[in-house]
Amino acid sequence: MEHGLIIDIAACIIAAWVVGMIGHVARQPLLLAYLAAGYAIGPHGFKWVTNAESIQTIASIGLILLLFMIGLEMDLKKMFSAGKALTLTAACQIIGCIVLGLVFFNASGFAQTRLESVYLAAAAAMSSTVIIIKLLHDKHELETVAGRITLGVLVLQDLAVILVLAIQPNLSDPSLMRLLPAFGKVLLLVGIAYLAGRFLLPPIFKSVAQQPELVLVGALAWCFALVGFAGQLSLSREMGALIAGVIVSTFPYTLDVVAKITSIRDFFVTLFFVGLGMSIPFPTLDLVFWAIVLSLFVVGSRLLTVFPALYALRMGHRVSLVPAINLCQISELSLVLLTLGKEAGEVSNKSVSVAAFAFALLAVDSTYAIVKSDQILRKTSPWLKWLGLPDVVGGSAADLERPGSARIFVLGFCWTASSLLEELTREKPDLVSSIRVVDFNPQAIERLRRRGVEVIYGDIGQREVLIHAGIAGAEIIICTVPDLLLKGINNLKLLRQLRDLNATAKIIVHADKLEEIPRLYAAGADYVMAPRLLEAVDLVQLLDAADKELLDQKRKTQSEHLENRVEVLP
Repeated sequence: MEHGLIIDIAACIIAAWVVGMIGHVARQPLLLAYLAAGYAIGPHGFKWVTNAESIQTIASIGLILLLFMIGLEMDLKKMFSAGKALTLTAACQIIGCIVLGLVFFNASGFAQTRLESVYLAAAAAMSSTVIIIKLLHDKHELETVAGRITLGVLVLQDLAVILVLAIQPNLSDPSLMRLLPAFGKVLLLVGIAYLAGRFLLPPIFKSVAQQPELVLVGALAWCFALVGFAGQLSLSREMGALIAGVIVSTFPYTLDVVAKITSIRDFFVTLFFVGLGMSIPFPTLDLVFWAIVLSLFVVGSRLLTVFPALYALRMGHRVSLVPAINLCQISELSLVLLTLGKEAGEVSNKSVSVAAFAFALLAVDSTYAIVKSDQILRKTSPWLKWLGLPDVVGGSAADLERPGSARIFVLGFCWTASSLLEELTREKPDLVSSIRVVDFNPQAIERLRRRGVEVIYGDIGQREVLIHAGIAGAEIIICTVPDLLLKGINNLKLLRQLRDLNATAKIIVHADKLEEIPRLYAAGADYVMAPRLLEAVDLVQLLDAADKELLDQKRKTQSEHLENRVEVLP
């Protein structure tokens, strides 16, 4: 049996690598490739792996490590410091999607029982943390307002999953007398895990910090110890793995532990999804139909719950719509929940198969949707205005769209613009009243208004926004935003558009690469900023100071410069 398991694991890894390479060339998500690989070698494909026990063992190991890694990546500080926008959005999305799911799955006749509709509703309410974070990271949007809201909702979804996993064994009889002991066991598990993470684990990991292999083994030992303890309490082993990861993520050695665990994460994640792919039956017309229906429901439920919540907080079209697009997924944990329900005899094979098909379908579709979210926004925004939903952030539309008489326009408000405003406030305060900022960051807009800076909400990449902002009357135009952060446009295209609208203004733009500078000057820039050149000069001075043992003096000068400095974007 052991030899058979080893051969089965080898078949899983080889198939995942081959299909993964094909998926990479075709620019498809790797998770989809792993599902396809599992299906290909499983009992419904070429039947290279048919031992049900091997499949279950492979999936269980991968599942435990997957949840442990998700727990490691949860940021509790961000979760507990969540603002009103994030908290309200997460509550509306999770609760709203579950309610809509209960209505939909009961009315459609897809769920065979009310209990199965509860499982399906909870599963459809969760989004894929792995896929979304990867795509937003690649798109450099994790630090945008929309990205942070998306990440915060995902964290709170993961917290909701912990609660669902806690009561999952008692969903068939959710009486108070049966749920109270379950919650008591959860509190016991969390309490012991917290005490161990607070007092026991830090000194242990500190003592073995010089031995990387012991750090890795120690982290895995902690994971499986809590998994075993959860099993002894008759709780979900998966919940134990998730809590183990969350606890380890809070102590000072998190980065070191994550670095060690990451080296084997992909291996076990691959095993889990390949194992999941093996459980997918042959796609019949009925399965494909319901997978499409489920996918459409997920997309619709996200738009109905996320967009209204954020728009009601006057976050504008972009920050209201983009998180809704980002969250149009089915979570890996949704498949976990349905699998647990199947093992308990409360969820049908058909539901698990349909959810797996929908997961794969949304993984592909949402990849394109997230990458093209700015284009989707540009096409959708006029329709939203036509429906009576203006693109307004705070105040009134008249306040936001009043051209005024500003001389200096700052297009896009990122960190460099924030530092510029602070320097002007200190050195040339009379110029601050001549500045108008155009940006779509609701938080920056609110803080700028509190400081008395004139600001207009809008996307600087849209010609209509620039026209209405009064760009034709500007004397100086500054754009400090690098191409990576501009949405749907770059500095060269923006410059050409500005020159078309204003032929006389002095225009200062940003360049990441030196080869871009001549092209920007040829397009009409009066000056092109290249921050890398300024940083290089600063580094030369620092190297000279280091040779002369003057770094302490340089640091003191820097500290004095930063003293009492309060920027809009810290």
